[in-house]
Amino acid sequence: MAHIIFFEKPGCGGNERQKRWLLDAGHRLTVRSLLAEPWTADALLDFLDPLPVADWFNRAAPRVKNGEVQPESLGRTEALALLLAEPLLIRRPLMQVGEERRVGFDPPAVDRWIGLTPETATRLRDAAEGCAAGGERACRPAQ
Repeated sequence: MAHIIFFEKPGCGGNERQKRWLLDAGHRLTVRSLLAEPWTADALLDFLDPLPVADWFNRAAPRVKNGEVQPESLGRTEALALLLAEPLLIRRPLMQVGEERRVGFDPPAVDRWIGLTPETATRLRDAAEGCAAGGERACRPAQ
């Protein structure tokens, strides 16, 4: 089983479920706050770089949902500066096993990467990312 560094938004219901699925599969977690981490451009790009810029963003973040931030219209430099200034916009979770890093929680991809229980992998194919709360309060910073 894997030792996973799991960057979450504290209090996010979606991240809570994801951590439970990983623990149920026998993985060990070191949990860190995505919002409190002292991100540098290089450290964040270690996670984001393989993805298109639009996939760097948390689609449930209020500023993305209301159209104020439009990920498809941003270049790499502008997007990275925005994410460093406002980590709530970063797609989550960020996960690291050894030197390999991943963004988001797609159950089939996580299952292929490090393994989930068969029941979990089957059950979770639809809605594994995002907050359970939904709406505006879903992705506000934890108090």
